[in-house]
Amino acid sequence: MKKFLFIFPLLTTPLILADVNDPLEEINRTFFNINEKVDEVALKPIALTYSKTPDPIKNGITNFFRNLKEIDNTLNQVLQGKPKYAVNDLSRFLINSTLGIGGILDPASSMGLERHDEDFGQTLGLWGVSPGPYLMVPFLGPSSTRDLLSRPISSFLEVTFHMDDSNVRLSLSALDAIETRERLLEVESLLSGDKYNFVRDSYSQSREYEIKDGLNVEDAFTDDMDDFLID
Repeated sequence: MKKFLFIFPLLTTPLILADVNDPLEEINRTFFNINEKVDEVALKPIALTYSKTPDPIKNGITNFFRNLKEIDNTLNQVLQGKPKYAVNDLSRFLINSTLGIGGILDPASSMGLERHDEDFGQTLGLWGVSPGPYLMVPFLGPSSTRDLLSRPISSFLEVTFHMDDSNVRLSLSALDAIETRERLLEVESLLSGDKYNFVRDSYSQSREYEIKDGLNVEDAFTDDMDDFLID
């Protein structure tokens, strides 16, 4: 399940790549400031309150939402020509949905099945589609032309998209965003210098890292950030 992307860059790892294509920087900075205000006024205070929840409960919620993402992971592994990973991710979903009590527990990891994070934007990148101009989308956050156009497909592949009860679907989406924001509180210290530039570069570089599965990409912080690279 996709998170509110204006908080995603706090997860990312700075890499060394070419300058980001940002011809709409003035407009993007305006939307960035709007997103920052939304986070400051609404999401972050709620996340701080949620952080007081006992760890076993928070871990269960995190596992639950990660499990919902496994179908999206599986289908994109197939589209990317990675059948072994597709079997791995589908197995994770089946095991965690049953033995893991609906995904609240993660016995699949204990069985040696590694978790991945794939979406249709990464698939398009692997197919050679250029990211295009960088975009800061109101209330959604950093993106690119390629990733923004891929969102309808990724949304369709999410389990919650097919839930009939809209109240349940919206409640799960809200809880998902809060859970993610809470996990990012402890890594906010990574932000430095011009915050807009840091978020833009981190987002673009992390997408490159994800598309290449970390291969042949210079990464100075992966060892310290493995727990945060996959949301």
